[in-house]
Amino acid sequence: MQCTVRGVPLFYESYGTGTPIILLHGFSSDHRQIKGSMEPLFTQQQGWQRIYLDLPGMGQTPGSVSIQGTDDILDVVVDFIDALIPGQPFLLVGDSYGGYLSQGVLHYKFEQVAGMALICSGLIMERSQRDLPPRAVMVEDRALLTMLDTADAEEFTSMAVVQDRDHWERFRDEVLSGAKLADEAFLQKILQRYSCSFDVGKLPRPFTRPVVLLAGRQDHIAGYRDAWRILENYPHGTFAVLDRAGHDLQIEQPHLFNALVSEWLNRVRESMQSYTLNEMS
Repeated sequence: MQCTVRGVPLFYESYGTGTPIILLHGFSSDHRQIKGSMEPLFTQQQGWQRIYLDLPGMGQTPGSVSIQGTDDILDVVVDFIDALIPGQPFLLVGDSYGGYLSQGVLHYKFEQVAGMALICSGLIMERSQRDLPPRAVMVEDRALLTMLDTADAEEFTSMAVVQDRDHWERFRDEVLSGAKLADEAFLQKILQRYSCSFDVGKLPRPFTRPVVLLAGRQDHIAGYRDAWRILENYPHGTFAVLDRAGHDLQIEQPHLFNALVSEWLNRVRESMQSYTLNEMS
């Protein structure tokens, strides 16, 4: 599907019916990065419309000369939401860069957002300012790594804490496949203005609807300590740091990921029923 916003033809996929969920992937990948981990949950969860967007310059959405940095990408995402689901309550799910954008969307759509899930979220975009754990590898299948294309192996091992066949196959299909479509020249331009012009981690007031923040204990890209610093923004936020997990937490710890995100969806459903009843009374 396609929705043109600010002259940019945005590619997206939509599944199911019900309360919309806007799902935003990480930098340089595409919607498959987050779709691969989220869609299996909805065999057990009904009543949700999942909207997976390819961000500008990534996947099947082209870059644009009018987009100069993350502020502009955020504006495109907000306008996409207004075009597709105007005025409706919705959920946000963001992975890595998509998590950073989700926090930005919350500033613009505070009252509309019914809940938010941040997965290995971007928090501080300047890497030198992040509080990061050291690089670590928990599982290494050397025989597998020697079989891979050299460039693919470098991409995989630069991210993976668990370097086994299951993780490789999902990384190949859900992460690397999208990265190979990215407009690298456009993304290099975005990296020059990678942070928003405002602090997305400073909310005007606490966001009291259900939130889950998931971080990898061995995530040497986004880290986990910085996430703790924004937890007070979310009085009903679950914060989980998963061992044996890096920046591909949802692939490396799928059972815990499924349990925690499913529980969050249940809390959102309960919360929405509660405030709907309050409005009716």
